Amino acid sequence: QVQLVESGGGLVQPGGSLRLSCATSGINLDYYAIGWFRQAPGKEREGGACINVSRRSTYYGASVKDRFTISRDYGKNTVSLQMNALKSDDTADYSCAAGSPLYVCTEVAGVGYEYDYWGQGTQVTVSS
Repeated sequence: QVQLVESGGGLVQPGGSLRLSCATSGINLDYYAIGWFRQAPGKEREGGACINVSRRSTYYGASVKDRFTISRDYGKNTVSLQMNALKSDDTADYSCAAGSPLYVCTEVAGVGYEYDYWGQGTQVTVSS
């Protein structure tokens, strides 16, 4: 059974940092791309970042590029999202997802949306 569990969300002041983790089980991260998505109330889901280990590549959405960093934690089956210089616009529910590295997190698809497995999400609130 595939499971993705997010953690690390919380309340942070503008300009601060948070590190989210996506703990996976039931999949081999060597064969899956992992993406981080976010959805704010009243807005569509947005692809933030992804990592494609088989292609040795990462992609970022325009709104988070240069502030967020996605990485794989080898030996822990987790993928982390380091978020720096947070803004109020970053307030959202953040979810991780796993998908085929052939169809998502590619040069053509970017972060993409056709992921197969999703976590439940963790809330990030940026406010003073």
